[in-house]
Amino acid sequence: MDDNLTTPSIDLKGRRILAVDDDRINLRIIGGILRHEGYEIAEAASGEQALEAYATFQPNLVLLDVMMPGIDGFTTCRTLKKAYGDKCAPVIFVTAKSEADDVVMGFDAGGVDYLTKPFRPKEVVARIRTHLSNQQLVEQQKHLVDQLSKANAAKDRFLGMCAHDLRNPLSSIRGLAELLDENAIGELTPEQKEIIQTIHGASQSMLQLVNELLDVATIEAGHMKLDKAPTSVVEIVERSVHLSNIEAAKKNTRIEMVNAKGDPMVDVDRNKIRQVVDNLISNAVKYSPKGSVILVTIHAESTTAGFSVTDNGPGIPDSERHKLFKDYGRLSAMPTGGEKSTGLGLAICRKIIEAHNGTIGVENLPGRGAQFYVSLPLYK
Repeated sequence: MDDNLTTPSIDLKGRRILAVDDDRINLRIIGGILRHEGYEIAEAASGEQALEAYATFQPNLVLLDVMMPGIDGFTTCRTLKKAYGDKCAPVIFVTAKSEADDVVMGFDAGGVDYLTKPFRPKEVVARIRTHLSNQQLVEQQKHLVDQLSKANAAKDRFLGMCAHDLRNPLSSIRGLAELLDENAIGELTPEQKEIIQTIHGASQSMLQLVNELLDVATIEAGHMKLDKAPTSVVEIVERSVHLSNIEAAKKNTRIEMVNAKGDPMVDVDRNKIRQVVDNLISNAVKYSPKGSVILVTIHAESTTAGFSVTDNGPGIPDSERHKLFKDYGRLSAMPTGGEKSTGLGLAICRKIIEAHNGTIGVENLPGRGAQFYVSLPLYK
């Protein structure tokens, strides 16, 4: 973790308290108790004065008498809460009574606690310290969250820059390996061909990782833009199935499309949804035994349409379901052909589908296999 992520210790000295009471003696008593604890005190003799003093003094806590001439303590508290909202300092009511009705009315008005007269110094100090400590802990948490958010944004920028700088040379390595494998500069020996194919496979895996890192950095930075248009689900799925079958043939695996729902239309970014289809089909091939049949089924309901991908893999262990669709969420199951997995693909799919106001999920099938499904709002 970043060494600059620090949580300050709790020190309440210098915290500002606004004491409001129409009785000067009570103000002197409470002021003496609190100044002795190191607090900075401002005083007001009425609700009207309290509202003016609050604006200039900006207290960390308000001690507010209930019964005062003019607007009473409850009305003063409601006015402060309305004016300052969530940023309003906590209000502790001060009352000569301790009846349940007064306490309930104080909480209903927005107070966090109450003190009774005559004051008991130890109780006053303890209650105020508790609320100021809680307030400071919340402030520290907000400060830490802000630091973590900045660190996370810096991490995303760093990953994005690294991935961007790596993509071009990796693409060149892959392209050159393809040229060599096609005997573009002369016939290769079997040993040379094997080495070239290894280079090609490694560069392809690295390029996939780089592209996924770029996708994650873009999405986390809030820069993912959707170019939505009415699109045929069948058209997207058909093209993905056709191209994926070329790669699946290497494992003697076949991908079949099943469509009994006509040609439903969805309003989506075609390329982004294609990315989801490709990823789910690729995973199905990756984790299914060689010679399997992968089914990609079109579905449509009254308000949604989408597709599902059914594989013949080991399914998703219940103990690992929480890892699905999360960044770097790798499961214990291993690809059946030694393929590489970054653990980012399903997380990217989830973020893309959620950006389209759709849903993505998975169900284990009886016996063996899993079915991933995607539903998107139907275009009307």
